[in-house]
Amino acid sequence: MPEAPLDLLLLPTWLVPVEPAGVVLRDHGLGIRDGRIALIAPRAEALRHPVKEVRELPQCLLAPGLINAHGHAAMTLLRGIADDLPLMTWLHEHIWPAEGKWVDEDFVRDGTELAIAEQIKGGVSCFSDMYFYPQTAAECVHNAGVRAQITVPVLDFPVPGALNAAEALRKGLQLFDDLKQHPRIRIAFGPHAPYTVSDDKLEQIRVLADELDAGIHMHVHETAQEVAEAVAKHGERPLARLARLGLLGPRFQAVHMTQIDDEDLALLVEHNCSIVHCPESNLKLASGFCPVERLWQAGVNVAIGTDGAASNNDLDLLGETRTAALLAKAVAGSATALNAHSALRMATLNGARALGLESQTGSLELGKLADVVAFDLSGLAQQPIYDPVSQLIYASGRDCVKHLWVGGKQLLDEGRLTRMDEGELIAKAREWGARIASK
Repeated sequence: MPEAPLDLLLLPTWLVPVEPAGVVLRDHGLGIRDGRIALIAPRAEALRHPVKEVRELPQCLLAPGLINAHGHAAMTLLRGIADDLPLMTWLHEHIWPAEGKWVDEDFVRDGTELAIAEQIKGGVSCFSDMYFYPQTAAECVHNAGVRAQITVPVLDFPVPGALNAAEALRKGLQLFDDLKQHPRIRIAFGPHAPYTVSDDKLEQIRVLADELDAGIHMHVHETAQEVAEAVAKHGERPLARLARLGLLGPRFQAVHMTQIDDEDLALLVEHNCSIVHCPESNLKLASGFCPVERLWQAGVNVAIGTDGAASNNDLDLLGETRTAALLAKAVAGSATALNAHSALRMATLNGARALGLESQTGSLELGKLADVVAFDLSGLAQQPIYDPVSQLIYASGRDCVKHLWVGGKQLLDEGRLTRMDEGELIAKAREWGARIASK
């Protein structure tokens, strides 16, 4: 029986599969059929296969779509509203009051669409979102064609869209049920932080997550103050408390983790948890430094996230990855810490693993979903090219993102959004900005 033709054959100068680690394939083709990677072969061999469309990508590096493993998408509409403040002042005096006043389904829809568009233009094929009205965010993801983990926010006090934790969980379970067959959306639990969620609710989340095989995504050890207050109040560090309550495990995604002692590290290793490192938000809020190299050497899976645009202030995962690579060297006191290939792995396969998606995405391997980004390295600032991955991480910005495919469908073509209206998104964001600033 003759082989079914490929839907699309991409012919870049460099192909970086991420798995196996450290490999750069020169003059190879990547074939896509039915939304999945069906072929990786040298150019001449690839061109012998029947194919419906061929795309030449000269001077482009083809890599797995980037994975932004932590953010608050709709907070793009609060970008720059309260800068240069410490975390607790920023949260209690500015962000939470603004959210209480403005956040409704329209805010979440417009803010999430803005975030998705910004991320697509930055080469992000999949992101994790932790925000209010998760149903609305899920609709935005569905319409935009991207991949996402949507987490159900749980706190001890009323939040936009849920009067209490019980209502948040009830709505979350309904969303889980509605979307369990969705090809691009995963629902997870998002207890905000150890200091905003009580033991009984955490135990309830543990039971539900076990039952549904769902992820748990939580801000943990973001600052030294958080840890010190927990020790003073409960006599134990927050991570130890979460271990005692049975929340830690391979599905647990600990966001930030700037404070890690030997006992914390032992718990992370023992329970095979993932860490989501958000270096620029941690720097901007002076929250501390996640010891990435130490975690990496201990075998802990470390992914990367931008956090929300209100504390970064962009959703530029390529820029975030560069910051992570540079910061890891300074924190470890070693120039060999987190090399460029490892940094790219953090932004792709490690993110997929943290979100429980590593069998489907995060690397360019046969049978995996065709979540693929093309970076254009033809620019003046990228020359000459000795190591294209090093050039991508240390000498390129998100303006070099040229194309993005998610599940084989093109969402960015020559830097232009294929499914979203950029002018309309900008106009809506400006409208929100004017309304919020006037009050």
